[in-house]
Amino acid sequence: MSKLPAAYLSGVRVRYADETKAVVTVPYKWFTTNPFKSTYFACLSMAAEMSTGLLAMAHTYRQHPPISMLIIKTEGNFIKKATGLTTFTCEDGLAIQHIIKEAMSSGKSTSIGARSVGKDKNGDVVAEFTFTWSFKIKTH
Repeated sequence: MSKLPAAYLSGVRVRYADETKAVVTVPYKWFTTNPFKSTYFACLSMAAEMSTGLLAMAHTYRQHPPISMLIIKTEGNFIKKATGLTTFTCEDGLAIQHIIKEAMSSGKSTSIGARSVGKDKNGDVVAEFTFTWSFKIKTH
């Protein structure tokens, strides 16, 4: 969180992570609201991106040769007003791992669209995001 102070101040928190899945929450509070009395889209986006980025970082960590990662596209759909805690889940960890291995073996840039779905406390979908991550071997 020291590298993402805006997310920390917004209350974005990692709730669960393993090699296949990451769960991140963002609260509805004064710091995250918009004039329409819902969670500001940028705060929802931060939580969604973190759920995909955690998986990408986990699978690039300590790889040899080192792998760079970068978001090259973002898509978001807002389905319902976010007026409480929103929980984003990305379950694309194994697909991310596969595409990173492909980048390592081919030496070429690879990319994947990682999907994160945000739900409210009732399980209703609030927002869906797809972040396209690009991976390639770092060159010095």
